[in-house]
Amino acid sequence: MHIHEASWQKALGTEFDKDYMRALAAFLQSEKAAGKTIYPAEENIFHALEATPIDAVKVVIIGQDPYHGPGQAHGLSFSVQPGVDVPPSLRNMYKELEEDLGVTHPGHGYLEGWAKQGVLMLNAVLTVEAANAGAHQNKGWEKFTDRVIQVLNEAHDGIVFILWGGYAQKKGAGIDKDRHLVLEGPHPSPLSAYRGFFGCGHFSKANDYLTAQGKAPINWQLAPITTPGEQLGLL
Repeated sequence: MHIHEASWQKALGTEFDKDYMRALAAFLQSEKAAGKTIYPAEENIFHALEATPIDAVKVVIIGQDPYHGPGQAHGLSFSVQPGVDVPPSLRNMYKELEEDLGVTHPGHGYLEGWAKQGVLMLNAVLTVEAANAGAHQNKGWEKFTDRVIQVLNEAHDGIVFILWGGYAQKKGAGIDKDRHLVLEGPHPSPLSAYRGFFGCGHFSKANDYLTAQGKAPINWQLAPITTPGEQLGLL
């Protein structure tokens, strides 16, 4: 396992030499050797970090596990690959975006355009076994992603951390609220979105905070995907 993006490699490279990460790498290797399918593809495991360098991070959205269906996960929390049905939680995020900022559903669930603007979409666990949700929990990923959050919390100021649901809120409990904006609310899942996710205004609040610091706000409006090259992420 290796992060190719230079700023994250510098910040996190020593983690890979620690016993817990060596054990995690061995676990993943043994699962692969046993013929199990693991999502996302190996080259996308650290895609959230590789798509958004440390100094570019403006907003962090914390998820839990990658999607465990074929063709879905590509390393960004809540995002799916082009051509895949938009999952229910992301559909509700789009509904809130439309209510909050007038942003329209782009017709896909590929959130790469947010990552390129500084939205770090970080799952707590970075791999999963196909059709077996949560199979890679408590194997070491949580400790690694806690370190990612710690690096951002301590080394930078003025980041928006969006924590939806109890799991994300617990994971982000140590974030310094004097240095960063922490937005908490119910998860956008259909099971909980009606408890206050709808109407939370987190997207506009994030932009207002960034603008107040003299940073460019996030353009949450994703472009539709129109060509095969775009669908493959080549354009």
